[in-house]
Amino acid sequence: DALATGYFGAQLGDIVEGDVVVVFGAGPVGLFAAKSAWLMGAGRVIVVDHLQYRLEKARTFAHAETYNFAEHDDIVVAMKKTTDYLGADVAIDAVGAEADGNFLQHVTSAKLKLQGGSPVALNWAIDSVRKGGTISVMGAYGPMFSAVKFGDALNKGLTLRMNQCPVKRQWPRLFEHIRNGYLKPSDIITHRIPLEHIAEGYHIFSAKLDGCIKPIIVAGAA
Repeated sequence: DALATGYFGAQLGDIVEGDVVVVFGAGPVGLFAAKSAWLMGAGRVIVVDHLQYRLEKARTFAHAETYNFAEHDDIVVAMKKTTDYLGADVAIDAVGAEADGNFLQHVTSAKLKLQGGSPVALNWAIDSVRKGGTISVMGAYGPMFSAVKFGDALNKGLTLRMNQCPVKRQWPRLFEHIRNGYLKPSDIITHRIPLEHIAEGYHIFSAKLDGCIKPIIVAGAA
């Protein structure tokens, strides 16, 4: 599902040859979005996260440039600087409502549920693309108002595209890419956890321990 969703996220970006693509979030979906961006003709792929082990995976697996937003006073300014102050052509939000990065917004949304989700990653995407650029939203958001910079998106003439991934529709093309060796879903699996240890597995995954990126649960022979 991470492969299909990440690939679909890159599709929604309407990437054309030579585009600069920035992906917010280096989880499984973001990693596959970054990898898929190359297949669609991107000339440059940048991944933003704050966990070093995930950024390392983005470099080795997706061959992307990486930025740790915790190491920058303003990640949007960093994105502008690295694109000659033009902004990226496409930004992919692979984070969603649980985004870190702004303490107040994270608390009011993810903790106090006063918003449908923390809009940090989506607002970074809106601010980081050039005028007339495209935003692809793969991260999940609640139905409530989430303090999204919609006016800025309007004034910049951005195209915002988002959807739940139609996984079955992706299969024929993805199977073709897998057969040709361009994509390999198992490459991002870091942990194989027996079903009887699933509680520990959930803890490792949710707390982001032990370099966990993508765990799978292995059922016993019974």
